[in-house]
Amino acid sequence: MAFNLRGRSLLTLKDLTAEEIAYLLALSHQVKRERMSGQALMRFQGKTLALIFEKRSTRTRCAFETAFGEEGGHPVFLSTADIQLGAKESVEDTARVLGRMFDAIQFRGFKQEHVELLARHAGVPVYNGLTDMYHPTQVLADLMTVQEAFGALRGIRMAFVGDGRNNVSRTLMIGCAKMGVDYAVVSPSQLHPDAETLDYCRREAEANGARIEVTADAAQGVRDAEVIYTDVWVSMGEEGKEAERLKLLRPYQVDARMMAQTGKKSSIFMHCLPAVKGNEVTAEVIDGPASRVWDEAENRKHTIKALMLATI
Repeated sequence: MAFNLRGRSLLTLKDLTAEEIAYLLALSHQVKRERMSGQALMRFQGKTLALIFEKRSTRTRCAFETAFGEEGGHPVFLSTADIQLGAKESVEDTARVLGRMFDAIQFRGFKQEHVELLARHAGVPVYNGLTDMYHPTQVLADLMTVQEAFGALRGIRMAFVGDGRNNVSRTLMIGCAKMGVDYAVVSPSQLHPDAETLDYCRREAEANGARIEVTADAAQGVRDAEVIYTDVWVSMGEEGKEAERLKLLRPYQVDARMMAQTGKKSSIFMHCLPAVKGNEVTAEVIDGPASRVWDEAENRKHTIKALMLATI
């Protein structure tokens, strides 16, 4: 069933219902098939996209630029060296200007408040390409990858191992709760998710037949998991905490032994990338047969294209 998402922004997965997420995922599979068959449909011809980047990026920038360009659109990259965002010009005024020149805006930066201000004042769809709080376009690709691996989402168990309160884990927990995926946060108590997000996700999970678990016990957390997911131990902007994080998270490295602790030979490994091999995951796992990280990276492009098709 199609949903009318035209003009909608995506700032957090809280913005979408389970049915709307399912629709975007179905559209993502469709545009991936179109791409694989060589179709060039040019659905963004004559359209423009502003790409604001405060933080560096490989997958997010490449996914937005190629997804928009393949469809005949014109993406414009804007770093903090190119525009006055929040410096000489307020975020609100930047939003008003860009909204009159572009059909949509992507923001990748630090403050969730900034992407929300852009959406409030631009008058065009605004997409959160990552903030310190959320990473919704990443998790759409993650859910698509799980669907490809197992054919469904409901009833799957995912264990996120590592920094359980970072933007990826927080967003995965929201996405899984909405889509009926059992989700376990496996991290030291100092890095457990915030109470507000946890309460929200437990309510969503209960409504959708899923469970949310938080544990410091790695063996318990990954048991019966179809998916083990991890992320870097030191997020952008937290480089000063590197020594502390390495010591704290060393017992949570995803290695072959941890993969075996799921008790399922079909379990897969996922990572949003970039990865620091030898820290959060061993090379044996991320480069091994259980890894789906390269499918996951490619699917950033297809889910982002679907999101833009649905909203522009």
